[in-house]
Amino acid sequence: MCIVEMENLENKKGAEEKRPTTAKDVSSRGPSCMEALTTQSKAQDDYKNGRQLKSLLEDVDLEPYYTKKLSLDQVREIIKKTITAGCKCKADVPWHVLDKLMIFNATARNTDDDGSKDLIISFPLEVPKCDDKSASTDLDFEDLFDSSNTDDMLNPLDIITALFLCSDGFVQQEMARKMSMCQFSVPLLLPNCDTNQCTLMLWAMRDIVKKYRPQSLSESKGFIEDRIVLSELPMISFVRLGECSLSKSEILNKLLSNSPQYHDTFVHRNMECGNSPRRISNGLIEITWYLPGGNTNIDIFSQPVAVANLRGDIASFEAQYSFLCQTSAAVFVFFDHLDAECSLLTNQNHKAQIFLVGNCDRKSNEDALKKVATELGLTNNNIIIKTKQKNDADFIKIVRKKVRKVIRRSDMKVTIEQMADVAHGLGILVDEDSPECQIAKTNAEAITAEIQDILKYKDAQLPCQDQIWKELTRLKLEEFQLQNVQSQLQLQKKELQKKQNSYDMSTAMTCFINAISSPGTERFYFLKWMRMNLDNLSRIKLSELQEKYQEKCKNSENKEEIKEIDRQISNSSLGIEHFFREMGQIYEASLSLPQTDPARQQLQHLPKLCAELLLDGFPLELVDGDASNIPLRWVSDVLSQLSDLVSPNRKIRVVTVLGVQGTGKSTLLNTMFGVQFAVSSGRCTRGAFMSLIKINEDIKNVLNCDFMLIIDTEGLKSPELAQLDNSYEHDNELATLVVGLSDITIVNVAMENSTEMKDILQIVVHAFLRMKEVGKKPKCVFVHQNVSDVSAHEKNSRDRKLLLEQLNEMTQAAAKMEKKEENKSFTDVMEYSPDTGNWYIPGLWNGNPPMAPVSIGYSEAVYELKKHIIQLLRNCESSANDILEYKEWVKSLWTAVKHENFIFSFKNSLVADSYTKLFTEINKWKWEFKRETRISNFGRGEIKSETSDLNEFPRSFKSEASTDQKNKKHKANNIFISVSRFLRTLLPHRVSHACKSLSQKKSVKMLFHH
Repeated sequence: MCIVEMENLENKKGAEEKRPTTAKDVSSRGPSCMEALTTQSKAQDDYKNGRQLKSLLEDVDLEPYYTKKLSLDQVREIIKKTITAGCKCKADVPWHVLDKLMIFNATARNTDDDGSKDLIISFPLEVPKCDDKSASTDLDFEDLFDSSNTDDMLNPLDIITALFLCSDGFVQQEMARKMSMCQFSVPLLLPNCDTNQCTLMLWAMRDIVKKYRPQSLSESKGFIEDRIVLSELPMISFVRLGECSLSKSEILNKLLSNSPQYHDTFVHRNMECGNSPRRISNGLIEITWYLPGGNTNIDIFSQPVAVANLRGDIASFEAQYSFLCQTSAAVFVFFDHLDAECSLLTNQNHKAQIFLVGNCDRKSNEDALKKVATELGLTNNNIIIKTKQKNDADFIKIVRKKVRKVIRRSDMKVTIEQMADVAHGLGILVDEDSPECQIAKTNAEAITAEIQDILKYKDAQLPCQDQIWKELTRLKLEEFQLQNVQSQLQLQKKELQKKQNSYDMSTAMTCFINAISSPGTERFYFLKWMRMNLDNLSRIKLSELQEKYQEKCKNSENKEEIKEIDRQISNSSLGIEHFFREMGQIYEASLSLPQTDPARQQLQHLPKLCAELLLDGFPLELVDGDASNIPLRWVSDVLSQLSDLVSPNRKIRVVTVLGVQGTGKSTLLNTMFGVQFAVSSGRCTRGAFMSLIKINEDIKNVLNCDFMLIIDTEGLKSPELAQLDNSYEHDNELATLVVGLSDITIVNVAMENSTEMKDILQIVVHAFLRMKEVGKKPKCVFVHQNVSDVSAHEKNSRDRKLLLEQLNEMTQAAAKMEKKEENKSFTDVMEYSPDTGNWYIPGLWNGNPPMAPVSIGYSEAVYELKKHIIQLLRNCESSANDILEYKEWVKSLWTAVKHENFIFSFKNSLVADSYTKLFTEINKWKWEFKRETRISNFGRGEIKSETSDLNEFPRSFKSEASTDQKNKKHKANNIFISVSRFLRTLLPHRVSHACKSLSQKKSVKMLFHH
């Protein structure tokens, strides 16, 4: 059987087989080959007039999204296919690819996965029976030599192209970012055979941020972090002319990979489904980047470089080839047969060096090669011939050497942003040229262009949230805890709110509110531009401060300057959350005005704006990390407006994450649910953020809810806060709040060790026992990151049992203190199983960044965890809250947390128990001391007042003890030892807290140091 493939027979072997097919050849081979050639010709015509695109979109059920683009909201939505992934038919393939891509799975481009291993629930599938030829016992030579039919298989490049064509700019951006993290090539020029135009995907690549270390910074251990579209890098392009028996893409993969860590950056013919005919992706230019890590033994290139790859013959895609010639430092042209009259190579406006790479018969190509090389002014250095004597390793080595020379010597460095001018000149579209995107860009730059000094900018443009908000937070806390002085506190609060209302709305906030009030996608473009611009500014500012810090640290005498720079680093954060925080403060302050006041009336629409954003999946701040407070009225009104926007009585389930700083919490949630919490943006974000995910109709009845609310929290036990006296309070309050608000809490820990979260968890339990308002029993799941050993679960069973025993012991101590001894174990308060409640996830990277892709083990483990979370939600015994009920729950829980001013001050329940015992013991000791003093002085008229100051204790203790009887001295010493023992159970800064409660701070400190 003869099969003629659509793409110029790219996957056949040998130059002889590649010669043009004539009618005589076809007729001599028989009618089957004549039909195949006709089919190929028809396919090429279909490609040119757009029929192939329509046909493919119909095959994969994407046709509705070609006009009405796929949105992030739809991609994130939890549907039955999300948890029953796999390809049962062609229509499932793009969703399978997209779902895998959203969780960074490096197998995302495998388009023939039957998905059997991914099913969460076993569904009976009707699979058509087929003859299994491999099981046949007959000998049939025709079958042995017959080529497998790849026409029914979908080429991964076609699926990627179709998904980009059918997605809006935000899905495209998310796809490009995740493809880049998987070390997949990303579309640079996207073809559309429906319109016969291609588009520069500048916006799609805007969100890709890369870190790398050129070898010039290897000694200082410095690094460069920047958005890839703004990085000036040389670009090396690879194209083919005519037919080529070499697999250009496979050669590129070897060029960019070290032998032990080979990675398929570009799809090639020897990959799964890579040899399927391409229907709509010819003319696609893909781009990837090689970024060094500063290690000469590992780095292939010492400097960063972009690598572009054009799919298809340059003779059919002259615009794309011209674009590459004008933007590249070098273009490598692969060929088998060269035409001496090839005007395409000689007539181009070349800014790039041209390299000819041939795999050809010397006799038939020598003359043509000489003529073309002479016209192009090429030397032997620009010509590479793959002979039979050169194996692939030698050939790759030669190509690498040529590329290194280009990188080292070329001054041709262009950013992708600058490529837009070249694209416009060639009639190529640019995705950022849409009116919504350009208006949003202008509005965002009007705000961010004014930022020179971040601290001064905050004071001038965001005045309501700094010291005034922190002072209001303190007053509200005191109002909760000091009932007898509420009237005074109310007066102070009114003064502060009056001060907030005295500020005119700043220019920046006026522009910000107007921009997010704009209709359609314009406001989403605006918010994206704002986030990217602010991240860029914060990254630059932070980099400058860190350089200063390192310089000052070289001299130990610069203590004050180091302290000041450290403060600036802490306050250099400026993100989009600060603008929303200011908006919330302006709104809350306006509520103190009369209802008829025009200033108040003008701001009543703000909660609805934020509710709309929350409904569309935008993350909003729940807990202000700088003030450690929830603006309750603002959050309540946003949730009320959210309830009004959706149908009545819509139910929500809540999943939160809790963990020590730097354990990958945000990355875990982003990977699992496709949300967009800030990670690795050069800023230190604090507090808690919430993001809403819709549940599709086909699974609502299974999960018994309409929405899932995901809450991300700042890292606990951060070094920055550890120096503060109230660091325990901050961590314990936040932990209690997020656990209390959730149906499922993911406790994220590094490696196998869970002890770092033990203290915080038992404080949460203790707080739950003290707070009557807590009526939930949240489910708890421990996630151990960076654990790849398959035996981890079995080997750590003893540690899990020990942890549960310790948590039980602390729960019993807390229950005894609170006189609620019916709670005898940790599982009486929180639902946790040592066997099913622990998940071990491998490290994020498969190798050494910056060239390491995301580990398949990580993405698969996170996917399994997601299925487990959904299964837990499905099995929840308690009914889900509707949005208004949840709003009231947030208010009552936060009020309860703020009323609880005792237990949060301690590291754990055992320390709290020791504090209570110490308090009791000191009262006994105080009474004994008074009694002993009375006995010593009885009859001598020197009885001291019962209210004598204990500051005199050490001196009088020694004096009286030296003159009293031996048994009295012995008794006093025992009391002294007992007090010291209890004092030593507390950390030094907690002693201060204990002493303050007794109003005997000085004397007890003297005792402690004694």
